[in-house]
Amino acid sequence: MTLRGRPAGDFDYERHGAGYASLRRPDPRIAARVHAALDPARTVLNVGAGAGSYEPADRYVLAVEPSAVMRAQRPAGAAPALDAVAEHLPFDDDSFDAALATMTVHQWADVDRGLRELRRVSRGPVVVLTVDAPALQDFWLADYIPEVVAIERARFPALDQVVAALGEGSATVSVDVVPVPRDCTDGFGEAFWARPEAFLRPEVLAGTSGLVLTDPGAVRRGLDRLEDDLRSGAWDRTHGHLRALAEREGAIRLITART
Repeated sequence: MTLRGRPAGDFDYERHGAGYASLRRPDPRIAARVHAALDPARTVLNVGAGAGSYEPADRYVLAVEPSAVMRAQRPAGAAPALDAVAEHLPFDDDSFDAALATMTVHQWADVDRGLRELRRVSRGPVVVLTVDAPALQDFWLADYIPEVVAIERARFPALDQVVAALGEGSATVSVDVVPVPRDCTDGFGEAFWARPEAFLRPEVLAGTSGLVLTDPGAVRRGLDRLEDDLRSGAWDRTHGHLRALAEREGAIRLITART
């Protein structure tokens, strides 16, 4: 396995990506929304594919993933994965029925160019699952580690930027809020909105890129306060009502461009 000399994005998956597949297991309810946006495509290019989350199993998929560590975690039988980046896709125009990018656009060095490349190689829809970072301010974790929201706002492209890049020409672009189930199996940070204890687990901390990139001292102080509040019951007095909700509309967005 050959590792890249430097990461393709701001988060080094060669160093921090081990164990990613066990934490970031696709949630079937989120997957259903992603796959519905791809219909009726029969061939799909998945860009920034990681370990294969949200790749549909009922159609032909080809994956693009620059991290060798992430490619190595793809399960047996997963789609073949090429070592390439979004900004330079090695395919002809209109090569696929659809293009997919889930939780990856914030890693791209040139977001606009990457999104235009998705449009170029797809003769059908382009589907992007991403985060509306300003909405993270409404997530209770911002009360404990406000620095992580600042990090994420700097990393994630604004929705307007994604829509503008995908909407060039004759494309129609829709933006939909994706509710996150209380028992979400995908371990991105906001998945634990009703399970605050999860943030005290080392594997969750290590697998959440925004927390890894945030000042360790700020993270430690925030998590120490969270642990104290969970022990004393202060967290539940303020946020305990969340534990009874089936789902929450937070910062996850599904952006779909159709021509």
